[in-house]
Amino acid sequence: MSKGKFDKAVAIVKSLPKGGPIQPSQDDQLYFYSYYKQATIGDVDIPRPGLLDFTGKAKWDAWNERKGVTSEEAYVKYVEKLLIILEATETEEAKDYIKEINAA
Repeated sequence: MSKGKFDKAVAIVKSLPKGGPIQPSQDDQLYFYSYYKQATIGDVDIPRPGLLDFTGKAKWDAWNERKGVTSEEAYVKYVEKLLIILEATETEEAKDYIKEINAA
């Protein structure tokens, strides 16, 4: 899996409009977040947020679960997950995104 496909997938995920036809679930969003951080930074390198920061803890925990995953593996997991979501959506927009990823 190329970094180009990963970069294209990241750009697509970041551009998805709220309320649009392609809506990753909260679990999917944590999945993308954790593999993005693992691909771009590596193993979690910050302390776990405090008890009242529920979102921060969920993100930290998701990222920490990826400990030891290489950047290349993280690229693959991120792109594969997005392709699964896009294929399930079956819209023209999703089909266009799939073509963009495959062309990258």
